[in-house]
Amino acid sequence: MSAEPSTTRVPWLKVALVAAAVVVGAGVGIGVAVAQGSDDGSTAKAAPHDPGTFWAAGARRAPEFTLRDQAGRPISLRSLRGRPAVVAFIDPVCRNHCPFEARILNDVTKRLPGGSRPTVVAVSVNPWGQAPADLRLDARKWHLVPQWRWALGSYSQLSRVWRQYAIGVQVRTKTLGGVTVHEVDHTEGAYVVDPQGWQRALFLYPYRAQDVADAVRRVSA
Repeated sequence: MSAEPSTTRVPWLKVALVAAAVVVGAGVGIGVAVAQGSDDGSTAKAAPHDPGTFWAAGARRAPEFTLRDQAGRPISLRSLRGRPAVVAFIDPVCRNHCPFEARILNDVTKRLPGGSRPTVVAVSVNPWGQAPADLRLDARKWHLVPQWRWALGSYSQLSRVWRQYAIGVQVRTKTLGGVTVHEVDHTEGAYVVDPQGWQRALFLYPYRAQDVADAVRRVSA
């Protein structure tokens, strides 16, 4: 089984190019990912990072969706109005880049005052790897902050969100010892959404926690 194409309606050339690179070359750049392990979630000075792409208030409405979080409660962007949000795309069972990205997103919240910390909406890119045990393991291993909320659903529900946000996802299905295994490659992007529900910034991994925190601070002012 293969994922349906998720880049057929890509609105930005930048996202399309990076999506293709990530899907085709999963695992490339792992050295950069390892460099993300510094205390502040930033790369070494010489390492590349995405400084972000920005839009003015009212220019791009963040596509709405309703999924369920790790507690089984509905989660939607509309329900988060009034405070900033960071919408990221994470594989709950990934042990490659996603843990490093989770660390950066954790650090984003810690760099901001309690009243202006964003909700981190982690949209799953792996509907086969989001069992409660997987999510509990992530919470423990990744030290997830209280502001972290998973956005979970079926393949059809999640793939609609991937397309709306121009996230490339490719699934390879294998059978190992009679067990079906799904390997997922995906674009690792994080959108900053302002309290009114507008997309204000996009960061493509690798990015720095300070840059995302600064973007959240600006859109919250």
